[in-house]
Amino acid sequence: MSDNLTKKEIIQLLPHREPMLLIDELKNIKKLHSATAIVNVKKNSFFVQGHFPGQPVMPGVLIVEAFGQAAAALTAHGIDKKTYENKLVFLMSVEKARFRNPVIPDCKLELNIEAIRSHGRVWKYKGEAFVDTKKMADAQWSATIVDRK
Repeated sequence: MSDNLTKKEIIQLLPHREPMLLIDELKNIKKLHSATAIVNVKKNSFFVQGHFPGQPVMPGVLIVEAFGQAAAALTAHGIDKKTYENKLVFLMSVEKARFRNPVIPDCKLELNIEAIRSHGRVWKYKGEAFVDTKKMADAQWSATIVDRK
């Protein structure tokens, strides 16, 4: 199992599609423990025109969504394929989310995520988001693995 996933490999793990697939790469993967997700925040990202005209900022809720996608990819990549077959990872709760600096398009947002614990189908994670070395946001969240309908 490689310790890096391309966008093409992420698409095989997650149900998200453009424009809602936010993560472009998952690297430095430590199986079921941690990884770094890359989000290339572009000048033509879907939210730029309306959030905010003339002064675009990546919405905080999309940073949280990117955290969740990164965690789902980490989990899906780490568990047995037959176990994950016909499953989805759903966000359950978000705790202690803090947005420290605005994420301005035309940057590389790095999300350092870590699985804190798992209990059955419920997982708890934490993460920090950076542009270069500047912390942009951090959060803790929980997710669950559910059957696809």
